[in-house]
Amino acid sequence: MKHLQLGKAGVTDNFIETLKTYFKKNQNVKISVLSSARSEGSEGKKEVKKYSEKILKELGDHYTSKIIGFTIALKKWRRARA
Repeated sequence: MKHLQLGKAGVTDNFIETLKTYFKKNQNVKISVLSSARSEGSEGKKEVKKYSEKILKELGDHYTSKIIGFTIALKKWRRARA
């Protein structure tokens, strides 16, 4: 499993390309959302959810995510998920 950090730049094209290269060799990737990229408390949780939705939109149908605290766990599937 690979670990990645999401900083104040947010979800950029370069970040998505890095994720795609990680998924060539790994099925699971964890993304830690740093405090510079989010607010504290419940507002920060909403921002993490928005990041997760944006990442899934960019990656496509073969990926799912699970949010644990301020960490996004991504999984790649062989078949597209609904």
